[in-house]
Amino acid sequence: MTARLLIVGPPGAGKGTQAARISTAFGIPTISTGDIFRFNIANETELGKQVKAIVDGGDYVPDSLTNALVTDRLNEADAASGFLLDGYPRTTDQVRYLDELLASHGHALDAVIRLVADQEEVIRRLTKRAVEQNRVDDSEEAIRHRQEVYQRETAPLLAMFGERGLLIEVDGLGPVDEVTERVFSALDARGIARPDS
Repeated sequence: MTARLLIVGPPGAGKGTQAARISTAFGIPTISTGDIFRFNIANETELGKQVKAIVDGGDYVPDSLTNALVTDRLNEADAASGFLLDGYPRTTDQVRYLDELLASHGHALDAVIRLVADQEEVIRRLTKRAVEQNRVDDSEEAIRHRQEVYQRETAPLLAMFGERGLLIEVDGLGPVDEVTERVFSALDARGIARPDS
């Protein structure tokens, strides 16, 4: 069983934790644009040098370069039978690019998992974590700003995926194991079962 999935959720909704569990259960890699950027910069690849110059200049990495890095990563052997994307696509143009890329290999996205979490609860969670971990840059104002950016950037994408019937909404609050079970149950209901289940 192959699975080509995307996970989205506001900062602090436990996306990283759930992504790792989904990835392990399905035997597919989690592909995070942040990780791809860091890997290419650290290994001083041609694309990495371009990303570093842009990031050092304080600019956003353009779609064309992000698309090239993601294409490169999706062409690796471990992604042949599926993947879980995290942090990509972020724009409607990137969605269209991904659609075309997958279609050129005879594939399409199977589902988009959206972790839904009450904004005030997430802000409380992140503010508490910032205090516990002494993260001085994580002020409540900064946390609120990131939540607003997430809502603004993802709303058009969620609408797009919703229209296609790809969106699976899962309550992201509660004990980690319960959230994981909700995710797997929702995927099972779509006919996307883990290989061992």
